[in-house]
Amino acid sequence: MPRILIVDDDEPFRLAMRNAFARRGYEVTLAANADEAIAALTKAPDYAVVDLRMPGPSGLEVVRSLRALPNPPQVVVLTGYGTIGTAVEAIRLGAINYLNKPADADEVEAALLGKRPPPPVGEVPSLDRQEWEYLNKILADCNGNISEAARRLKMHRRTLQRKLQKHPPKI
Repeated sequence: MPRILIVDDDEPFRLAMRNAFARRGYEVTLAANADEAIAALTKAPDYAVVDLRMPGPSGLEVVRSLRALPNPPQVVVLTGYGTIGTAVEAIRLGAINYLNKPADADEVEAALLGKRPPPPVGEVPSLDRQEWEYLNKILADCNGNISEAARRLKMHRRTLQRKLQKHPPKI
């Protein structure tokens, strides 16, 4: 029975993934943050799904710890922000793929098993894409407070909302 570690601070998502992978015959271990994930490594997993942004240390720390194991697992990184820089860093650290949230169990399993090609790493993102990522990063740094993010960006709140409502520009 293959073992999978699912690391995500979003409890409903984590539980849904647990149920989906348990039905597929995986032995599932859950962790809500990087510290719990690192503590769970006493029983090395075959696969790992790691959220990038969590309270405390980021998912990149978990990827580093997983890749340092004697038999490192296949790692897929999940992100709700889809930034090129962090995705590139995750791939450099040894993740085999990254997916944007929301991702379902079929997409995650396909990425873990190599049935989904990894995204291109060497492409230069467009200026629109970089702006969209930066706005989302500032918003995340402000814990989702749109007014505070607009103040930090020296931008009108409605303008920021309009820009954030658009779908992310193509790379």
